[in-house]
Amino acid sequence: MTKKLIISSLLTLLLFSCKTNNVLEQENATQDLENFKYDPNYEYRIRKDDKITLSVWGQDDLSVGSVYGIYNSNEVYGKWLLVDINGNIEIPKLGTTNVIGKTVPELKEEIKIKLKKWLVNPIIDLKVLNKEIAILGEVRNPAVIQVDKDFNTLLELISKAGGLEMYANIKAVKILRQEGDNVRVTNIDLTKMKDVPNQNIMLHSGDYVIIPSKKSKDFDKRISTVIPFATVASAAAILMGQL
Repeated sequence: MTKKLIISSLLTLLLFSCKTNNVLEQENATQDLENFKYDPNYEYRIRKDDKITLSVWGQDDLSVGSVYGIYNSNEVYGKWLLVDINGNIEIPKLGTTNVIGKTVPELKEEIKIKLKKWLVNPIIDLKVLNKEIAILGEVRNPAVIQVDKDFNTLLELISKAGGLEMYANIKAVKILRQEGDNVRVTNIDLTKMKDVPNQNIMLHSGDYVIIPSKKSKDFDKRISTVIPFATVASAAAILMGQL
């Protein structure tokens, strides 16, 4: 079984476990590009189920998955703090700390201030391990790609996936993004975009990119810009099943 078929099958299974509404008709091929352009003020905000490592220089007992020490730096061994359903993590010495919706710099500063009760000048580092973007469809290496930075463009992700396949339909590229309880679907016709590199179509962690094949025909006319009450994974399954 090929990698593309495996990914498609898994997403289809996810579809049946999630509540979705039927998509609505939509005439325009390119939707809401403003939401995907470069925003110099964008910062990733911590979410439920995020895996966070905490490093405190010279304080191995306060560190979890530390990038500073050789004994607890391997994330393969499960050394991270998991953001629970209430948006909390358990930080050594500090206890229960709410982190939901905070940026990494905000949380670093908050922890640093609290640690000054015990340390003169704490040097800390935080990292979110599970920042990922999925790219599926007509690319050479469909995958869930880990991203460390906040600013990622569509062209970068296509490049990381090995580039486009021969039958990629670049008139109907789809980007899915979770917005609260809904999933926003944006269709992009790359053939109509002038100066593509400078368009800076921005992707966020958690986005799904689907590159359909040219056989998709008129599906673009039937896709909605918002799929209510869905997850990104289930919405991706809907689209993959229609292409």
